[in-house]
Order: sequence, then C-alpha cells, then structure tokens
Amino acid sequence: MTPNSARSLWTIFTTIVVVGFAALLVGCASAGLRPVAVSDVKSVAGTWKGVVYLSGSEPDEVTLTIWEDGSYDVVSRLPIGVSRGRGQITISEGRLIMRGERGHGVGRLLSSSGGDRVMSITATLSDNRTLTAELGPSR
Repeated sequence: MTPNSARSLWTIFTTIVVVGFAALLVGCASAGLRPVAVSDVKSVAGTWKGVVYLSGSEPDEVTLTIWEDGSYDVVSRLPIGVSRGRGQITISEGRLIMRGERGHGVGRLLSSSGGDRVMSITATLSDNRTLTAELGPSR
C-alpha cells in the first residue's frame, strides 16, 4: 500500500466516523434526548465514561472525572497505552467550556425523558486534531 492510499483510507475512515457521530446525534434527538443547560459545575461533578473519537485514530475508551471545583482529569485507553490529561471547566451559556493541558473544547449535557444523561464533547487539541466524545455517568 502506498502512503497516499493509506492516507486516503484514513480520510475515508475519519469521514465515516464523523458521519456516524452526526447520525448518532440525530438518533439521540429522535430518541428523546434534549439539551440541558448546565448552571453549575457541581451538577456534572463525578465520573463519566464513554468513547472518544480522535481524528486519524481508532475510537478509544475514555474516563472523565469532574471535580466540584471545576477541575477535571481525563484518561483515554489507547491500543499503545494510556493517555492522561487535566484541565479546568467553566460554564458559559449552559455549556461546559473545557480548557486543558493539550487543548480546549465544549461539552453539552443531554437528557432523556427518563432522566438518563449524556455528555457530548467536541474539542480541538493543541496539534489541531479534533475529537468528539459521548459519555455517560459512571454507575
């Protein structure tokens, strides 16, 4: 396989992941998930687990721990090991504004009519790669 064909495969794969993620969000909307304005970091404090999609990479498991003071720790389990990061969350217009050691992003809280919560995150890393994540509270 030539480098260009490998790059093309990754481009196709990334496109599929992005389109799949968009379809998931549409599916969530049709499944009754609605945006919830977050007024205080304490309301989302705790451990959240799910999947992170990083451009140019396979989806990975991720654990996000949010502390009541707005600080957070994130651990992503990669095929080659574990990636860790930390940062600070503030609230703006009902959204979580995340600023970390390696990038920044925005989180939105969604809720079902039954009270299930989902955190949807989009972020840009310091190397300009983008990521998305779908997380649920750890039980």
